Amino acid sequence: MTERSAEVAQPPVPAAGDQAPDVALPDERGTIHRLADERGRWVVLYFYPEDDTPGCTTEACQFRDAHEEINDRGAEVWGISPDGAASHAAFRSKFNLPFTLLSDEDHSVSNRYGAWRLKNNYGREYMGIQRSTFLVDPTGRIAHVWPKVKADGHAADVLATLEAARSAYPA
Repeated sequence: MTERSAEVAQPPVPAAGDQAPDVALPDERGTIHRLADERGRWVVLYFYPEDDTPGCTTEACQFRDAHEEINDRGAEVWGISPDGAASHAAFRSKFNLPFTLLSDEDHSVSNRYGAWRLKNNYGREYMGIQRSTFLVDPTGRIAHVWPKVKADGHAADVLATLEAARSAYPA
């Protein structure tokens, strides 16, 4: 650990069973989406570093391909990144993404979810999004956490976990 990384306090990652931290972020049209408004539905919150990059595109396209099955199980998908509205609009259009992309330009929500972290790439330290996902149940509690995600295959894992969580959820 370097001197710099020892100085930076890493935010805690909420755990399964915790109340999900508040989300109130704009989509590419400026419409604010609030997690509190989704009570009664499952929500997949996935944090990703940047629109239209290889890993983020792989992850988004796999969520796109699983979108109908996820919706059929009563869940919404929200992708959250620091990118702004214009970037999200272009990304959604280019890859025909049917789910919501939210802009967290000040990292306030990413911080509350522990996704805004000190990263190290080839010896260069910087703050950025750690790819992570949270499944939020209909009462607003976190049902499952993926604190470090590999993009390829993640949407299928989320779908399987959603199915298991719904089966175990009291009706």
